[in-house]
Amino acid sequence: MNNKNIQANNFSTRIIADDEVDLRELFHVIKEGKWVVFLVVALFSVASVVYALAQPNIYKSEALLAAAEQEQAGGLGALAGQFGGLASLAGVDLGSSSTTNKTQLALEVLKSRHFTSNFIQKHNILPDLMAVKSWELSDNRIEYNAEMYNEKENKWLREVNAPFKPEPSMQEAYEEFSQLITADMNKESGMITIAIEHVSPVIAQRWVNWLIEDINTVMKSRDVEEANKSTEFLTKQLEHTKVADIRTVLYKLIEEQTKTIMFANVRDEYVFKTIDPALVPEKKFKPGRALICIFGFLLGGFLGIVIVVSKYFLKNEK
Repeated sequence: MNNKNIQANNFSTRIIADDEVDLRELFHVIKEGKWVVFLVVALFSVASVVYALAQPNIYKSEALLAAAEQEQAGGLGALAGQFGGLASLAGVDLGSSSTTNKTQLALEVLKSRHFTSNFIQKHNILPDLMAVKSWELSDNRIEYNAEMYNEKENKWLREVNAPFKPEPSMQEAYEEFSQLITADMNKESGMITIAIEHVSPVIAQRWVNWLIEDINTVMKSRDVEEANKSTEFLTKQLEHTKVADIRTVLYKLIEEQTKTIMFANVRDEYVFKTIDPALVPEKKFKPGRALICIFGFLLGGFLGIVIVVSKYFLKNEK
């Protein structure tokens, strides 16, 4: 047993010794090929610096919002249990949907293709979305990509294959816009953040403000339209109903729909209430040029070592 233990220990010692020799050999190989490693590192470092400097500054403007309180009259709560079925036929909500659900619905509408397409067309922002090359701080001027868009003639010049056209489609615009916008709700605090990233800080702030105004207007219009349809339905039911109790309920339902319409017309911040408005950012959001350069340096060093070691082992295998 002792002899076997001694042999095992000797075997382990030889393995460790071999590993040490291999490590020494590896360091020796790297040292011999240090100029190759240096050249690869230099190449990647220069390339990363050039790439970092070529990237335009991106600015991020954001607004902090809160869900506007949706007032619910006490009469609705009393009517919900007894006459919820009749109200559902009329399209009337007797408190079944919460403010959180309405807020989440507004966020989904905000990020939808339909809303985005209407937003781009309404404010005519397609060139600023798809053809911007850079932004001049001195005179707050946008420079467009001359190969894509002629600003003076308001003409698209990009060369694309069918089914695409020189002027970007709304599907292309939606995909591009989706990469610039952030619209999220904090589950713990319930606060909503809407942000836009753009090469121009002025445009970023302007778009955030437009988004808030438009989503409030759209959600307001949806609720007013539903309330008008519900009122029309309830009014017709009144004409065909002679039972006094049911007529009383219908009158109360019509009253609640009238309150909804009044509430919508007198409140601009219908769904989202601005807590901290969007500002024109003074500092860039990205790119992180220092990180790009560091990553390029490290990648060059890693690839340089891999090249030297691989070349050595391939040579020894022959």
